[in-house]
Amino acid sequence: MARIRVLVVDDHRIFAESLAAALAAEPDVDVTAAGSGPAALRCLDRGAGEGRRFDVMLVDADLGGGDGIALVAGVREGRPGLRSVVLAEKDDAHRAALALQAGAWGWVAKDCSLQRLLAVVRGVLRDETHLPPALLTGVLRELTEARKHRTESERLVESLTPREREVLRCMVAGLGRKAVAERLFLSPHTVRTHMQNVLGKLGVHSTLAAVALARRAGVGPAEEPDAGLAGDVVERGGQLA
Repeated sequence: MARIRVLVVDDHRIFAESLAAALAAEPDVDVTAAGSGPAALRCLDRGAGEGRRFDVMLVDADLGGGDGIALVAGVREGRPGLRSVVLAEKDDAHRAALALQAGAWGWVAKDCSLQRLLAVVRGVLRDETHLPPALLTGVLRELTEARKHRTESERLVESLTPREREVLRCMVAGLGRKAVAERLFLSPHTVRTHMQNVLGKLGVHSTLAAVALARRAGVGPAEEPDAGLAGDVVERGGQLA
């Protein structure tokens, strides 16, 4: 019998332990519980190092005050075989859509039956996406709207020149004007002009708004700077945050 390795991530200890115990009673399920995002990452890394990768991660949507979906997004890269399912206190079409965009395979109510949860766990391992029926219409609407915003953002980014796109990627990386100038071998004045052009073409009035639009369009940050620029990146990134 193939074993299913499940990681329960919830900072409500009683709930996490109760859920883990219930799942562990199943003959084909092995369960580990973690009380935080960092603890979950350690469990995933340790399991991978021991050759025992997890199959499904059940994560509280409100983990650490709302970082559950962020954890889903964080584990998505480099762990293609892991299926994340978000456990929620209440139905929320907007957050469920965000969870799916982050890489979740399901959104399940915390008070659902064990049978329902097991059906979801086994279903996502068959590459099925699971959502409560009552959320389907709302989630589809949210995803459609998000796609519209992304398409418009992509169009705006495409209006930039290649150099302006380079500057935008540096802005996404959190670099200030001086660091961008050093990275691209330009004068600070030239960088200032490029940044003003970027804001104008994107139709925004601040660096933060430009970065948010860029991310919607799928623009990633510029490559990591070398050691000589690291201090400037941290300083400037802190100002932008």
